[in-house]
Amino acid sequence: MDRDLDQQVADLLGQLVAIDSVNPSLVPGAAGERAVAAHVRDWAARSGLRVEVLQATPRRPSVVVRGGRAAGGRVLMLCAHLDTVGFGGMADPLEARVESERLYGRGAYDMKAGLAAALIACREAARSGVAGEVVVAAVADEEHSSLGVQEVLRHVAADAAIVTEPTELAVATAHKGFVWVEIDVEGLAAHGSRPHLGVDAILRTGPILVALEALNVALRARPHPLLGPGTLHGSLISGGREASTIPDRCALTVERRTLPGETVADVEREIAELLEDCRRADPQLKAVARTTLAREPFETPASAPIVEAVAAAAAEVLGRREPVAGVSYWADSAFISAAGIPTVLFGPDGEGAHADVEWVSIPGTAACARVLGAAARSFCG
Repeated sequence: MDRDLDQQVADLLGQLVAIDSVNPSLVPGAAGERAVAAHVRDWAARSGLRVEVLQATPRRPSVVVRGGRAAGGRVLMLCAHLDTVGFGGMADPLEARVESERLYGRGAYDMKAGLAAALIACREAARSGVAGEVVVAAVADEEHSSLGVQEVLRHVAADAAIVTEPTELAVATAHKGFVWVEIDVEGLAAHGSRPHLGVDAILRTGPILVALEALNVALRARPHPLLGPGTLHGSLISGGREASTIPDRCALTVERRTLPGETVADVEREIAELLEDCRRADPQLKAVARTTLAREPFETPASAPIVEAVAAAAAEVLGRREPVAGVSYWADSAFISAAGIPTVLFGPDGEGAHADVEWVSIPGTAACARVLGAAARSFCG
């Protein structure tokens, strides 16, 4: 790649961060992906790459960028999302401020740096004349429902994929999934001075909370070699009407982080058995559970060709070869892997995903672009 790659990365990254792309499903009325998608489309066209805009969901575009000769070599997808979470308490979230080789701003780390690295790697792979094809999937809505990657997968076939979420320049082959479960506990309203006439739904939720904590402790005995144990936590709780009334309902939402090999059905059975145990201890307990959202975990074998290609490219560029890792967060890689495409995650280093101070390393983003380019040349032929 060009000697001034660091500056090219910084310029493109700064342009992307300066564009408001807050997900409107998270913040009603927010800008969404249209402006940043247009910038990616125009940058790719100026770079001589083939571009297609997908928009099955109105005003929620994803961009597919293609480079390479597509002459019989393998197809590698580089996937990055266009949307960000809201600004929170950030000062000047769209300023794209550079200090000490760090670029600050909303989405710098999560994950416009990975997008910039993927775009530049695609351009450089095309210039090198790879026989196959490098496809950048710049997708909408990862921060909410992953509409974009699901649409892209209906249009793009690939032999392997790299999701460029931030991994601190580690090759990551696994992440957890999650299941959100809402538990409704039914009581009976009565005047607070006559508790014998009512059933306190909030107090009856207490033993359920204790049982959930015991389950969380038990999960620690079954760790995954890359991800550690599955976990469970209480996310939301609400109930009651006013201080003087016995509460007739308590609603509890829990999140269960799942490991590869664990299914939604496993979690639902786990919760059903837990509630049944609570009912045996308290025959008056009326509680029902329902799954409100679930995302699968993912894992790619270390022996997969794409894992070796990225690990070898990282060793070449970074001067070190490290073992594969897992990441703590969920990503669109789960959808790509479920579509039968071997997938790894590889992205730059930084801090502050969803936080009020967010930054990414410019040299780390440039290194990421170099690794992606080297992996593409190796994998695509």
